[in-house]
Amino acid sequence: MKVLLVEVNPFSPPTLPISLGYIAAFLKKHGFQTKILTISEQTEYSLNSLSNFIRDFSPQLVGFSVFQRNILYVLGLASFVKSLNPEIKVALGGPQITFMPSEALKQMPMVDYLCRSEGEFALLSIAQAIAGGNPENGIRGTTYRVGEEIVEGEPIEGFEDLDEYPSPHLMDVFDYTSVEEVIMLSSRGCPYNCIFCYTPQAFNHKIRFHSIERVIEEIKWVIKKGKNCFWFADPNFSFRGERVHQLLDEIIRQELKVSMWLETRVDLINEDMIKKMKRAGVHTIAYGLESASKRILKIIKKKTSLEQLERAISFAQKYDIEVELFSLFGLPGETFAEAVQTLEFVKSHGIKIQGNSNAQQMQLYFGTPLTRNYAQYGIKPLPEKRPAYISIGDRYETETMSREEIEKIKMLWRKHSLDKGRRLVS
Repeated sequence: MKVLLVEVNPFSPPTLPISLGYIAAFLKKHGFQTKILTISEQTEYSLNSLSNFIRDFSPQLVGFSVFQRNILYVLGLASFVKSLNPEIKVALGGPQITFMPSEALKQMPMVDYLCRSEGEFALLSIAQAIAGGNPENGIRGTTYRVGEEIVEGEPIEGFEDLDEYPSPHLMDVFDYTSVEEVIMLSSRGCPYNCIFCYTPQAFNHKIRFHSIERVIEEIKWVIKKGKNCFWFADPNFSFRGERVHQLLDEIIRQELKVSMWLETRVDLINEDMIKKMKRAGVHTIAYGLESASKRILKIIKKKTSLEQLERAISFAQKYDIEVELFSLFGLPGETFAEAVQTLEFVKSHGIKIQGNSNAQQMQLYFGTPLTRNYAQYGIKPLPEKRPAYISIGDRYETETMSREEIEKIKMLWRKHSLDKGRRLVS
């Protein structure tokens, strides 16, 4: 049986779809023929060439990775797939789907399955059901339709040891020719409680790890493929300090010539670690600022201080490592003056306002504590209708900041941006 996995990102150049890569490797290990199709702003697919691709490969299952920002594109492509062959099953997974209300499936006739558990197991469960001739029966880790009825499959727990998942790199799943930077994962999940964030909820406030040996093996494999720029997508790269030192020591000991981007929390870093990161090849560290107001940091339960952040910035800058700061505006309780304070903080610390350091309006996504209790936090959704598969997103104002003020701070950030806000994280 054949499975096609599709990454839809028309907003930026092609990136390596690491999550789909893990799913593809897992399905491949279990005997399914799998391909990954990446659609980016540089992809040159016409509807004719796309239809030829799908007809030539003849998948029985097509899976899409879905975010709020790409879901309308995904649904359009899903409808297109069904128009080519109504027998092809379509599954949606990713951040937009995990906590999406089940009734949304009734508004998406082109979709057969919503993946609710870890992607590898959810897609395997679907693929095995289709291959076994029971595409509407007992499918774990998913929400699916049986006639007019919406059925909730039993949840599936993922592996505690991430090394049990086959490596998409070592299984040669990816084509690296179109990317300059290769995405890696050395861990999954986040144990913290920031009220605006999806990740801790999706991973049950746990963090799981790959072994040092596995990460080093993947790095060496990618280097042999001719790439040495790495983007570690771990939400908290330095969560276990001793483990991070071991990884960096191995990179240095084996003289692996790499250039690395990573993200971590400011309370998980110190000068010795940053000094070693520089020796190992780290060129950029991204920290979460969110807001420069201590009052707002308490409201959103960030549980880091501006003093910790300032130390982390100074350590990185001391060793000539670029710093990026993730920040938000439109936060609960935030005033316009406090939003400006965040912009001034970034400017005053010599951070280039570009790429990831472009601030964006906070988004209310399915499953976050803030979305579940938005009224409690003074969030006022705009009076407009939206389908059940679209969350509130940025369509709100707050008790302390009007829609006009939110637009004003957005324009102020763009005015100071070196790339005019060209790249924003989702």
